[in-house]
Amino acid sequence: MRQQTGGMLPDQIWEEYAAGIKFKTGLGSRGLYEQNKINERFYVGDQWQGARCGSDRPLVRHNVIKRIGEYKMALIGKNSVAVNFSADGVADTRALREQLKNLRAGLAGGDGRAISQFQGMTEAGAPAESELALVMQALSDYYRVTSERLKLSDIREQTLRNAYISGTGIVYTWWDDRISTGLYADDRRTTPIKGDISCDVLDVENVYFGDPNLDSIQEQPYIIIAQRLSVSDLRREARRCLRPEYEVQGICSDSDTAYMAGERSGGEPPESGKATVLTKFWKEWNRDGSGFVIKAVRVCRGATVRPEWELGIRLYPFAKISWERRRGCAYGESEVTYLIPNQIAINRMITASVWAVMMMGMPIMVVNSDIVTAEVTNDPGQVIPVCGSSEDAAAAIRYVDPPAFSSAFDENISSLISNTLKQSGANDVVLGDVRPDNTSAIMAVRETATLPLLSVQNRFYSFIEDIARIWAEFWVTQYGQRRLKIREDDGTWYLPFDGDRYRELIISARVDVGAANLWSEEQSIRTLDSLFDRKVIDAVQYL
Repeated sequence: MRQQTGGMLPDQIWEEYAAGIKFKTGLGSRGLYEQNKINERFYVGDQWQGARCGSDRPLVRHNVIKRIGEYKMALIGKNSVAVNFSADGVADTRALREQLKNLRAGLAGGDGRAISQFQGMTEAGAPAESELALVMQALSDYYRVTSERLKLSDIREQTLRNAYISGTGIVYTWWDDRISTGLYADDRRTTPIKGDISCDVLDVENVYFGDPNLDSIQEQPYIIIAQRLSVSDLRREARRCLRPEYEVQGICSDSDTAYMAGERSGGEPPESGKATVLTKFWKEWNRDGSGFVIKAVRVCRGATVRPEWELGIRLYPFAKISWERRRGCAYGESEVTYLIPNQIAINRMITASVWAVMMMGMPIMVVNSDIVTAEVTNDPGQVIPVCGSSEDAAAAIRYVDPPAFSSAFDENISSLISNTLKQSGANDVVLGDVRPDNTSAIMAVRETATLPLLSVQNRFYSFIEDIARIWAEFWVTQYGQRRLKIREDDGTWYLPFDGDRYRELIISARVDVGAANLWSEEQSIRTLDSLFDRKVIDAVQYL
């Protein structure tokens, strides 16, 4: 018998949701919701909203925030990443790798002896070291196949963008039983295998941690995610979960978008017929506290869409990256928040400079309406009739000389832009705004300038490892018996896999990072020219 620690009633879950909203609205001077909306506006370039500057002058934008963000996100995510799985307590020696290399080649080629050897391994009692090592290698290869299916590169890019703008990026992995795998449970291909993992990128505004002062996700007492879903989909899910019809009809659309992520979420059309649904995840411990299971429940206001169910995994299916950590807070801090004052000052100064130049080039015209009776425009070659003598004609129209504009003003603008970029770690060298005359010196300066980003980069790699561990947890607990798709240079083959045999393993994930190429084509040609001129390489090598 298990002790229930999570609230099952919809009203109680909505109270926990309201408590999470209260905590977020108290973060910072504006609250997490409003600050993140402002950050997103400034990042995309909408930087004059609410300034009340009128429309009679050009409002110039020099978006340094986006320039800094794009550079840092590209630098963090530019390296190719490979994930390798290993099981604790399993040896990994050179002799074992050579043995497995021959076995893998035989399995990929359909060799009968290799297949019989592997079947003998899987039919034994406890998995042997050679079997476990082979399966860990297969999971490492299968990770790449799954990454391609789920478009993990897009997920990484979107998560990094969320982390830069709002301070926190979150990926949610869930089991989708609607996915067709193309595999069958029997040789006659009559029983298709359905179900596989899916991933969603969540906005931090829509995720609520049970203990917002605790940074670790796996130690949270519960996690709630808020979503806007169509009423028809929610009712369909409720009927599939055998909910009573009166409760199904109680799921109605609402306009509760005030605390949803994104400024434009409030522009949801009424005809979309959506409702806010909360999904709560929690750990339900044994009575003696020796173990737990992960459970979840999905509710709307006053109605349960899906009653509590057991996920079957032993980890919360969430991976999180914080751009900048704050002690005693589960939610990260965004760099954009503290770049906005500089961005406002830059925009105002450039706008003033442009307006001053326009006033010098097109100064204010003063017209004596007693002498000039015709309409005066700026059309070239306009003939203006003047009533009176030549003295009257000289006094009919004159220009107001604008005050002198200091050249130091433009220098201050350039200095502010340069210092903002420099203090953010995005100087001219790393942004590529210098002539590549001395490639070695440029690369040395560039490497030095990128060192402060190593902490964020390491958090990003740890985030990738968390995703890999969650995927491995789903594979060993939800897959059962199915074949893993392995794609190699020689082709594609399938390895028989029984997740139940490896359920009790402690599987670790290690991210191996390959350095990205910092050389441009022009720099490569310069290097080749230099090597050829010094006769380090011959003509064939040069070509």
